[in-house]
Amino acid sequence: MAEVLNANPTIRSAADLPSRRREPSKKSKAQRPFGLLSSTIPDCAYTPDPFNPSSSSDNESSEDEEEVEPIDEQEIYDLIANIQDPEHPLTLGSLSVVNLPDISLTPTLDPSKFPGNISPITTLTVLITPTVTHCSLATVIGLGVRVRLEQALPPRFRVDVRIKEGTHSTAEQVNKQLGDKERVAAALENGTLMGVLRKMLETA
Repeated sequence: MAEVLNANPTIRSAADLPSRRREPSKKSKAQRPFGLLSSTIPDCAYTPDPFNPSSSSDNESSEDEEEVEPIDEQEIYDLIANIQDPEHPLTLGSLSVVNLPDISLTPTLDPSKFPGNISPITTLTVLITPTVTHCSLATVIGLGVRVRLEQALPPRFRVDVRIKEGTHSTAEQVNKQLGDKERVAAALENGTLMGVLRKMLETA
């Protein structure tokens, strides 16, 4: 039996977690994700895109269909808080591995110059806090968060997942792995790792 790295983690009640989850439309269809991770998980594993609601009528105008909906930090948190920890049968939110204050959205271009004041490219930064400073699963957790965000978010988002400063003994090394597209792509070709990620995302 594998050694448990943190046998007694601090657990937050679900009622204490910030949330503004949307109920997906019954008519929504699973959306194929965009970006680097689009080919790593089969279609059946994708959940409906909460930011791309389906049309309620065939007569909707093209303007409504093309309208860009703003996305904030709370909605990002709702996407990743229910990811299951790879070591414990608990979510990343309940373990405080992901926290609302550690999520930031930074417009790459001046939003005031675009319709709806929404930049066509936005950098999303998520800082994760491992439950212990020597956690060997930090990279796996980071990959899980990245895969989930790549699944759900429109292509205008540039996802940057990293370890929060001062929370892990090898944070610099882990961050290099998470930020290297080629290394991430190579890691996601590992069947065993993909099995772990699928299990983590079952609860998301």
